[in-house]
Amino acid sequence: MKNRLRALRAERNWSQAELAARLGVSRQTVNALETERYDPSLTLAFKIAKLFSLRIEEVFDGEDGGAC
Repeated sequence: MKNRLRALRAERNWSQAELAARLGVSRQTVNALETERYDPSLTLAFKIAKLFSLRIEEVFDGEDGGAC
């Protein structure tokens, strides 16, 4: 799933480790999210959006071309 996580993190000058600590996940999870190798759970997606004071749709793009 496409996302703006890397750009949002960079705007705040946070390392992957810092973002991971704020979210309560591993740095490897943040890396997997940023490289779009991992789709977050709905709970984690809400947590990410809340951390950046954005709506989920402003962080994640669910348009992957797949069927619903």
